[in-house]
Amino acid sequence: MVKHQPLQVYERQLCLSCITGIYGCRWKRYQRSHDDTTKWELLWTVILLFTFCLLLVWFYFWWEAHNDYHEYNWFLYNRSGEWSDGTVPILATTAAGFTYIAFLMVLALCHIALGQQLNLHWLHKIGVTAALITTVAGVISVSQTWGQEWDIIPISLQATGPFLHIGALAAVTALSWIVAGQVARSEKTIFQVVVMLLYLSVLLGLFVLPLCITSPCIMEPTNLRPRPDVIGHQGAPMLAPENTLWSFQRALQMNVTGLEVDVAISVDGVPFLMHDRTLQRTTDVEKVFPDRQMDEASLFNWTDLQQLNSGQWFLKDDPFWTVNTLTLHEKALIANQSVCSLEHLLRLSSYHNTTVVFRLRRPPQDHPCYHSWINDTLHAVQQSGVPHSLVMWTPDEHRAQVKQLAPDLIQTSVEKLSPQSLNESGISTLLLRYNQASTEEISKFSEIHINLTLYTVNEPWLYSVLWCSGVSSVSSEAPHILKKVPYPIWLMRPQEYSLMWVSADVISFAVVIGIFIFQKYRMSGMRSYNPEQIMLSATVRRPSRDMSVMKEKLIFSEVGNGDGSAEELYEDNGYEYYTNQGICQ
Repeated sequence: MVKHQPLQVYERQLCLSCITGIYGCRWKRYQRSHDDTTKWELLWTVILLFTFCLLLVWFYFWWEAHNDYHEYNWFLYNRSGEWSDGTVPILATTAAGFTYIAFLMVLALCHIALGQQLNLHWLHKIGVTAALITTVAGVISVSQTWGQEWDIIPISLQATGPFLHIGALAAVTALSWIVAGQVARSEKTIFQVVVMLLYLSVLLGLFVLPLCITSPCIMEPTNLRPRPDVIGHQGAPMLAPENTLWSFQRALQMNVTGLEVDVAISVDGVPFLMHDRTLQRTTDVEKVFPDRQMDEASLFNWTDLQQLNSGQWFLKDDPFWTVNTLTLHEKALIANQSVCSLEHLLRLSSYHNTTVVFRLRRPPQDHPCYHSWINDTLHAVQQSGVPHSLVMWTPDEHRAQVKQLAPDLIQTSVEKLSPQSLNESGISTLLLRYNQASTEEISKFSEIHINLTLYTVNEPWLYSVLWCSGVSSVSSEAPHILKKVPYPIWLMRPQEYSLMWVSADVISFAVVIGIFIFQKYRMSGMRSYNPEQIMLSATVRRPSRDMSVMKEKLIFSEVGNGDGSAEELYEDNGYEYYTNQGICQ
């Protein structure tokens, strides 16, 4: 006798198959499991979470460090001798790694939400390990070569903190769906208590986090100080070659109130403008003087310097990715730029009545002007005819002598000194990097009438934060960008901010409570059914053929449990039970 029974047909779950397949290469139904995740896989989940958090900080760091990309490239140039945009490969690998790890995190959360066992595939484990090692190596490298840039994170949080808090609160609130499901599904009291305590600790921490968030932009609008003056750092180096006359003219077109430059002294005692110690990066010295391309710039005489072109490198290297925005006329002007002397700059500044601040670099000991460099520079200032009240004098050497010879010069320090030292030295202006002065120090300097200029400020968000802090002026490589910032990007009254974060906390708390109640009710209802009955109830509106298949699955499940014979159950459900018998001779 041969007995034929209908085959069980399992419903295809394409979404679940993709989730488990991509994460752990478990594409088949029999490969998946609802068992508890092993300790080994839990460890890998923790490693994945740690890698995600580290990459998130690393990605945020490089996103906010955009203000100083040129500074980073200049550091690389000093180490390698070759100019290149080193931020491009870093940004590409960071974006790719963060996207990959974030995708795995989403898949892991989906596994937890669906009650599937976590089982990260070995290829993904290699990828996570590579991402972790690469990021840690990057953090160590930046700390050793560019450690001061880590200050960009707390400074940027003054601009982004209130909004990142709202985003983090929304993310943790959304996670309550998964947490509530796990708590309701679990039958272990200890597990439930631990998960609830961890989640509530994070949630309550976010609720009170605004008490620790400080931003100068949270203030009364009536207390906002005048817009900080913008000084062109090396002119407008994003639009023209740095330290050239065309760069200064472009900066003046952007309504800058001053120009900041770097000054070296030639062999014959002529102060000229040059940022680097050599001429290799910003001139064609390797073409005109190939045997002297690695010599210090101050070892050339003024006649030799005038033979060099200072503009073609800008069109070739495109250091700020702006050459394609220039007109043909502008490119022609740039291609004909030459090395600029300090006297030429001072005459241009006198004509436009703008301030000039310069950093004077002392020549090497074997230089003819090693001892007379201060007098040579001061002589150039006096020869230019510029009003001394427009010149910010920064060298500390022989400052008392300089004050006697030119008392109207604006005495400026590039070192952070105490108020007492500033008064004793007769210094009225400080020129510091933007991370060297906190909001409290900015207010303190303002109270004692010390003008504070911070460099280099290129991003509108940083300019807005410093504006709200009360800075009197900033030095920028992007005056054309800051020109478009007539008001801080955002300004909020303290009462408005308090209302915003309290409302967000209340809404989050209500949503979390609602989700936990719903999940408990949902899970309690599911415990009274076996999986086949749940699938059967979900097919009420399906075609009759699909319902028949599902009923057959339920019947075979109950037969297997000993609830009756197949014949009885078929007759109870309106089916005809049949058998085929074969006659054997």
